[in-house]
Amino acid sequence: MYEKERKIMNYQITQWCAHFITEHVKEGDLCIDATMGNGNDTLLLTRLCGEKGHVLAFDIQEMALAHTKERLEKEHAPHNYELFLDSHVNMGNYAEPMSVSCIVFNFGYLPGGDHKLATRSESSIQALTASLSLLKKGGILMLCIYSGGDSGFQERDALLAWLKELDPKKYLVIRTEYYNRPNNPPMPVLVVKL
Repeated sequence: MYEKERKIMNYQITQWCAHFITEHVKEGDLCIDATMGNGNDTLLLTRLCGEKGHVLAFDIQEMALAHTKERLEKEHAPHNYELFLDSHVNMGNYAEPMSVSCIVFNFGYLPGGDHKLATRSESSIQALTASLSLLKKGGILMLCIYSGGDSGFQERDALLAWLKELDPKKYLVIRTEYYNRPNNPPMPVLVVKL
């Protein structure tokens, strides 16, 4: 048991988020990677959903789509995904209300990409609002909020203010922090639709 606890203490943000996604997503689920980036979450979701499930992944950058496609092919991911060169704001055009088990967001900029092309609070909140209607009861949003550096704090603060106002009878919001790490570490947030 001690060894398991020790591994949890060393979690990077991506591992922490992947842990909760893995606990929740089951074979046959429909999931969305709202900000596909380099395809890490898309790959995880395709494996968890399996051949009977489906993953929709979105990004507005062609480079993200190309990197994700290459990664999925290299890793022999199940052919259960669709990659869209489209904004996460439009995800409601691709899935039915109350049909999605898990939606993953990474707010900030594409690692290795142009730092000027980053998510913005206005469109991010629109996308989050759309995602709530897509989630099944018991479905989750897994958010990773990057701040500081090039992206500043405006989006983080706006997202946290929006999350704080969610109806506690309909949603459970769990905000966590890497409290003793320097340089504004990313913040994971889990939202459960009750």
